[in-house]
Amino acid sequence: MQELVLKYFIFCVTMAGLGITVAASVGALAQSWGLKTAVEGIARNPEAAGKVTVTMIIGLALIESLVIYTLVIAFMLLGKAPKLEMMIKLLGQ
Repeated sequence: MQELVLKYFIFCVTMAGLGITVAASVGALAQSWGLKTAVEGIARNPEAAGKVTVTMIIGLALIESLVIYTLVIAFMLLGKAPKLEMMIKLLGQ
């Protein structure tokens, strides 16, 4: 039973960390690509700068919301992990 609890704890912590790492990395790449494309579009057509900027900001907010959802899921996973006192008690035995 102790090994199962320890494996579950390790799984929860690892998946929470891995999930937020991947989400933040991919989110940053997507945001930088979107910003690059918006700047290129404004450089080609300066008259459309207002529309491109508004669309870019909305897109960046949606991308960032996906990263925030992943952070919430990571916190939920960590909330389901066994408590620290229980882990110390199990590892101390």
